Order: sequence, then structure tokens, then C-alpha cells
Amino acid sequence: MIEAVNLTKTFKNTKAVENINLYIEQGEIVGLLGPNGAGKSTTIALISTLIEPTAGEVLFQQQSIIDNPKLLRNKLGVVPQEIALYGDLTARENLQFFGTIQKIGKGELKERIDTILQQIGLEDDKKKLVKYYSGGMRRRLNIGVALLHKPAYLILDEPTVGIDPQSRSYILQAIKRLNQEENTAIIYTSHYMEEVEFLCDRLYIMDRGKIIATGTKEEIKAILASEKTVEIKLQKHSKAFAEALLTHAMLANVQIAEAQMTFTVDKNLDFLAIILPLCELHQIVLKGFQVKEPTLEDVFLHLTGRALRD
Repeated sequence: MIEAVNLTKTFKNTKAVENINLYIEQGEIVGLLGPNGAGKSTTIALISTLIEPTAGEVLFQQQSIIDNPKLLRNKLGVVPQEIALYGDLTARENLQFFGTIQKIGKGELKERIDTILQQIGLEDDKKKLVKYYSGGMRRRLNIGVALLHKPAYLILDEPTVGIDPQSRSYILQAIKRLNQEENTAIIYTSHYMEEVEFLCDRLYIMDRGKIIATGTKEEIKAILASEKTVEIKLQKHSKAFAEALLTHAMLANVQIAEAQMTFTVDKNLDFLAIILPLCELHQIVLKGFQVKEPTLEDVFLHLTGRALRD
């Protein structure tokens, strides 16, 4: 098990990470969620021994990796948010280079490269220079490099940023298979709730350097068990109507997208008794509405008062 205990990191006068506690056990996928600047990447850097904490401890098998980073490094693969590849080398040459750095034997390395090229779907493009790869292909190869030494634990720091939907789907499916077939434990950082919904067993939600919620997806959603989310569609957008929703005391987490609006409300409240008089007052036609189950995005809005991607 990897465990962070009261972990804190301060840069000058800014606490990037403040007194966080988290753990990951073999075979599970743990999601680390938060908007840009929440402290996810700093947390990953601390856990992967790239930087030392200002305070607190990181333990692997109940031993400090701050005192002995090699204890974890041989068991850990890290996929950074930034692409870490050589554009003037082919996919095979990149894997060969990084495998040699990791001191993997020639025979084993050749076998591992062949296996990984199949896993990441680049076998047909293995001789093409990486600088001619698409963003999605580079992301896949970035993951492949981290898998060369068969890590028991894998950290992926927003591995689907800036890629097309097809590549994104491929990467998510590959991560799922890796966990299920090889029992690899994965820490997955993202600000895309739908990815975390698909992949993760447990979640940690971060904001402003702190963990503000933790639990299974069901436990996180239960935070809003006393509320319901309502989506309404209007015939046309109205600034006055939108302002009325935003300032109404009984409505929360109001989100405006032109003629479509979303809000949360007490689950026992008749929201139509609020909405219909407002429609009549502002001469707005209500085209339809939908009551939805709480989502992770709804919970994040509830906890922080802002959208996940802010």
C-alpha cells in the first residue's frame, strides 16, 4: 500500500498541498479529482518521490520513501501530464531508450517492447518518427514508456488532455484492461468527471490544496442525497429570468447555458411551484424539464461553488 500522511508542500508563501491523507492498495483504481490548480500534480510529484514534502510523510509498505525513494521507484510507473518523448526517434526507439535507462535486459526488453506496442495500439506505427504522431498516439506512447518495467503501481496525471475522443476512449479502455488483467494499482488524476466515473473504485476530491471529500462514487454522490438536480429548457434565453434563478433563496448551484438551465433544490420541494410563476412573470415558455440523479460534477459544485474545470 502507498499512503500519504499529513502531506504538505509549500512553495515560498503558497501551500500547494496542505495536510492531505490518502492511500491506494494493490489492484484498485483511485481517482484524484480537482480543477486546475487544485494541487493534483504536486501531490503526484510528492508521492512519486520527484519532490520532497515540507511536512508529512509518504509510506510504501509502511516504510518511508522520503528516506528511501528506491523502495518505491522500482514498483512505480509515472505518466506525466507533459509529453516526455523524443520526437526524432521512432516509438520502438523511444521504448528501447527508456528501457535501457531502466536497465532492463536485452531479451526481456525486446519482449516488453513488443507487448507494449500491442497494448497501446502502435504496432503498425512503431517505425514512424514520434514527431509525426498525432496527440493521441503520443499520449499512448507516453503511457507505454511507464509500463516497461511492469510497475505494480501506475500514476497517470491527466493522460487524456488535448486529444481526440477516439484516442481518449482507447486510452481509458487500455487503462481498464491493465487494471483488470495485471492487477495494476492506478492513481488517476483528472478534471473530467466522466473518466473517473468509468474508471475509479474510490475518489479523492481536491480543491485549493486540500482534500475536501473522499469515498466511493456512491458515497460521494450521497453527499447530495437530500437534494435533486433539475434541468429546464426554455423557448428562448432571458437574462431577467436567469437572474431570478441565480438570486432565488431556494435554488442552489444554478448553471446557465443560454436557454438551458440547471440547479439543485431540496428533494422534497415542488420546484415547479417556483419555476412556473417566474416563467409567467418574465413571459418565458418552459419547453421541458428533467429531474436527474446527482452526479460527481453536482457534488463538486456543491462543495466548492464552482465548476470542476474552472
